[in-house]
Amino acid sequence: MKPSITIVYCPKCGWLLRAAYMAQELLTTFAEDLKGVTLAPVEVSGRFTVYVNDEEIFDRKREGRFPEIKELKQLVRDKAAPNKSLGHSDKK
Repeated sequence: MKPSITIVYCPKCGWLLRAAYMAQELLTTFAEDLKGVTLAPVEVSGRFTVYVNDEEIFDRKREGRFPEIKELKQLVRDKAAPNKSLGHSDKK
């Protein structure tokens, strides 16, 4: 069964576009590997957390920043498609 990604974000903070951009990038990169990406608005101010299935892989508050898209793709790949090459996104 293919994994699902959930991006939990604070709509009051104006982070819908950021969440949608990241969802688009993940769906493009992992078109054959994911069941889907869900955007989940929450009432908790400042929240931006990414899950693969129910496992948290990135939390903005814990890290003190948003993920770079390259970093997010690597985190998703490591959980969802560990043998997948990310091409230029794998380079340091």
